[in-house]
Amino acid sequence: MFASPRLPLFNRPFSHRATLLAGTAATALLTLLAMPSLAQESAKPATELPPISVTTTSQAKAGPKKKKAAPAVSSPAPVAPPAATASQSDPSAIPAPGTRSGSLTVPTAAEAKADIQLAPGGVDLVPSSAYAKSTPATTIKDALDYVPGVFVQPKWGEDSRVSIRGSGLSRNFHLRGLQLYMDGIPINTADGYGDFQEIDPSVYRYIEVYKGGNALRFGANSMGGAINFVMPTGYDSDLFGARIDVGSFGFHKLSVSSGGVSGAADYFIAGTWLEQDGFRDHSDGESVRGVMNVGYRLTENVETRFYLNANNVDQRIPGSVTRDAALNDPKTAAPNNVNHNWQRNIDTVRIANKTTMRIDPGTMLELGVFNVDRHLMHPIFQWLDYRYDDYGGFARITNESRIGGFANRLIAGVNLHYGEIDTKQYDNVGGQKGLLRANSDDEAGNVSAYFENHFYVMPDVALVGGVQFLHATRDRKDFFLSDGDGSGSTEFNLWSPKAGIAWDVDRAWQVFGNVSRSAEVPSFGESVSGPPFLGLPTIPFTDIRAQRATTYEIGTRGSRPNYTWDVAAYRAEIDNELMCFYSAFGNCNVSNADKTIHQGLELGFGVAVLQSMFADGPTPDKLWLNTAYTLNDFQFDNDATFGNNELPGAPRHFLRAELLYKHPSGVYVGPNVEWVPEAYYVDSANTLETAAYAIWGAKIGFDNGGPISAYIEGRNLSDEAYIASASIIDRANPNSTLFEPGTGRAIYGGVQVKW
Repeated sequence: MFASPRLPLFNRPFSHRATLLAGTAATALLTLLAMPSLAQESAKPATELPPISVTTTSQAKAGPKKKKAAPAVSSPAPVAPPAATASQSDPSAIPAPGTRSGSLTVPTAAEAKADIQLAPGGVDLVPSSAYAKSTPATTIKDALDYVPGVFVQPKWGEDSRVSIRGSGLSRNFHLRGLQLYMDGIPINTADGYGDFQEIDPSVYRYIEVYKGGNALRFGANSMGGAINFVMPTGYDSDLFGARIDVGSFGFHKLSVSSGGVSGAADYFIAGTWLEQDGFRDHSDGESVRGVMNVGYRLTENVETRFYLNANNVDQRIPGSVTRDAALNDPKTAAPNNVNHNWQRNIDTVRIANKTTMRIDPGTMLELGVFNVDRHLMHPIFQWLDYRYDDYGGFARITNESRIGGFANRLIAGVNLHYGEIDTKQYDNVGGQKGLLRANSDDEAGNVSAYFENHFYVMPDVALVGGVQFLHATRDRKDFFLSDGDGSGSTEFNLWSPKAGIAWDVDRAWQVFGNVSRSAEVPSFGESVSGPPFLGLPTIPFTDIRAQRATTYEIGTRGSRPNYTWDVAAYRAEIDNELMCFYSAFGNCNVSNADKTIHQGLELGFGVAVLQSMFADGPTPDKLWLNTAYTLNDFQFDNDATFGNNELPGAPRHFLRAELLYKHPSGVYVGPNVEWVPEAYYVDSANTLETAAYAIWGAKIGFDNGGPISAYIEGRNLSDEAYIASASIIDRANPNSTLFEPGTGRAIYGGVQVKW
């Protein structure tokens, strides 16, 4: 494999290390001085605390080998929803919001689901059990395939193009329009850049998806919303776990993990190595990732947790090709990518701390600090050498009380996120650095403050109101002046209110509606196009305005023993949408459209179409249908240039469905399908389209919750040539290189062992 230089963790200005250390010290100080009652509770030496441990999920299934369970610590639920009948989902299986049965800083999947479903809008929680043991769990597509409204386009290696409700469609590379978090700690850089190559879905316990304005609780400020990846802790992990996956096109993956509880301390650690040759030419890659968190329960009501995440990713880029090449010669890479050895190599070290304090039975305070050191080594049309230093902190308080006899739940918080980018670009000479062509220091700062309040006018009906204020700055100091001075700064002050209603018909059925505003500030990476010496048009980043949207949403979600549903309809009216009006060499010249509309329908449902076919009793066998359908209706709104044309970049209809037979012994088998029945445009002029496709696969496996599980999965078994991902442009022609072919027929298999 190709080597990439490493950036030492502490090879950065001392002031940033001081910021991090000071923040950590401040967090510890606040922990000790937060409340007199906490001080009294912590008066005894830590060694006198009773052991704090819980039974892990796997141990509960496996048998008598158990840890001692800690008493569940929960706050009174703000409402007492009507009791479910026997024919409905078991209400005893649904924890009260705010319950913490193990870690105080990280809820279990069931506890997190109870919390997230208080949102009066499109949210979802995907447990690792839904994908990690039955797929290679390599890309974000493996994890979010069955979340309606989330459109994931695989590109190459572990990279994907992701859009929620049409967010970031103009981003032809990396990520925009979506905020990524790890246990509530930002993954994105301060200017909004993100990269899914840094995420290994197989190590997370669950993934939370907050669509649009429903991400306000994280202070997220993008139209797409937020995705939060949550690691296990020692309380819900296995003492030891290992897995090996192999598959087509030279795919090999090895993962190991360990977790446990000892007295007041707990830990979880995991490492993954992955190597693949890739389906296309010039698409081989290798990655090594590691994650760790260590928690300590200072008192029954105070817990602090430290996080470490490190990634080393080396990946070659096959590039975009013409439509004809994608459909007729899908393995071929773009010649320029091969000749100049295009790559995307990333080294990242992320450290963070989060401390949670239950101040009283109805109030919880969370404090956190983080620092991220990232080095991007990216030979493309030029040799990009970017060093990122991101740091910040957050505070969030949740209070459950009664006002005038009515239940009330308040969430309020503030987020600080700052970042500096040492930006250097060189000539790409056969994959090596040539002459320096750009040199600048880019600084981004974001301060957001928000609150969201649920006021229960009836025991099962809540009126929801909230607002977020975002203060964002972008500053560039250009040191390469032979092509002109690109220095400049810009500032944004944006208010985003929200109002909604949530009706809990019963413990497992909710109806909701909301109206929300969102604001999205442009990032450095998309504010300019190619360098002037190539003759490409350039727009100064100071001329790009913030994207604003008003979104209307209604929906319902719920579950019963033999079926589940999740339905939402929305309409977003957008001003100044960040759009790609010119692209070349993989980059994009972004400007603001006038007015656009994003509207659609998100439909997810699961149903046991048959049961008790071969096995009867309290846990019969079932034939389960799982479906996620998304309708995308995105268009310009009387644009001066493009009229009411369709917005490029996303299909109008997208369907994922799986029919899986599940036997109580743990055996499962069944087919699945992905269907895009209509081609979609790749240019705003609506002159060039992708191609409709339908691909199918199947899987067979065994997982009874015991120490061994295994799977075999086939993908695109008909070996269809199709377009998996596409970049966008203002006006295309048949020779535009905007298309990335999907992977051909592939077989994967894996075995996991735990104890």
